[in-house]
Amino acid sequence: MTNYLATLPAFLTWFPVCAILLAGFAAIYIRVTPWAELRLIRAGNVAAAVSLAGALLGYSLVVASVMLHAVSRVDLIVWGIVGLVVQVAAFYVARLLLGDDLPHRMENGQLSSGIMLAATSLAAGVLNAATMAF
Repeated sequence: MTNYLATLPAFLTWFPVCAILLAGFAAIYIRVTPWAELRLIRAGNVAAAVSLAGALLGYSLVVASVMLHAVSRVDLIVWGIVGLVVQVAAFYVARLLLGDDLPHRMENGQLSSGIMLAATSLAAGVLNAATMAF
């Protein structure tokens, strides 16, 4: 008979590490952006919600890839931090491309800016995740 819960101990140790990495990324990303993301989202700003969702999904792809290829939890943490740096760098590249008035446009809920930031985060996350598979 197959033991369906045989991998539960691994799940109970790897998942929390991944959740902590994601929470750490979210906390850093929110501090890096020059607008108050959570306040804007609570106020119904769709651009801020789309942008943050893209960043979280992009980094989640990175963490998932790292978890699939990591040889230890330390390996997972180290490469998770590398992925975090790449994702934050992608934000700064997008900010340069979108112009100096990006914070103002995000605060005003300009959806096109939020979508572009989300797409940049997702693209960086996909590339980041793929390159970490080697």
